[in-house]
Amino acid sequence: MICAGLGSRSGVKAEVVVEAVDAALAHHGLGRDALDALATVARKNNEMGLREAASRLGLPLIVATPDALRQAEPRCLTTSRASLAATRTSSASEAAALAACGEHGRLLGPRLAHHGVTCAIAKTGSPS
Repeated sequence: MICAGLGSRSGVKAEVVVEAVDAALAHHGLGRDALDALATVARKNNEMGLREAASRLGLPLIVATPDALRQAEPRCLTTSRASLAATRTSSASEAAALAACGEHGRLLGPRLAHHGVTCAIAKTGSPS
C-alpha cells in the first residue's frame, strides 16, 4: 500500500491538495496510479478540501486514530512547531501516512509543503 498523508491550513481548496499530492508523488518518481489512499489526522476529518480531493482522486481518506499516530511518531522525519501545537505530532502528514501503512510502514522521504498543504508519501513494509 502507498499512502499520501496530508496536513493543511483550514479552508484549503481541493485543487491545492491535489497539486500537493501530485508534487509529492512526482518527487518520488510515482504517478497517481501508485496511490492507494490519502490519510490525515482526526482534527482534519471535516476539512472539505481534503475530502473533495480524495473524491476527485477516487481514493479513500483514512483518518488516523490518536493511538496509531502515537505509534507512528518515532518514524517521522520532520518536526513542525505548528503541527506539534495543533496535533501533538511532529508532522501530521508524515504521522498520518505512516499510521495508515501500519507498524512497518516507512516514509519515502520527508514531507513536502505546497501552498498551505503538507504531503508525505509512505508505503507498507515488512519488518527488518
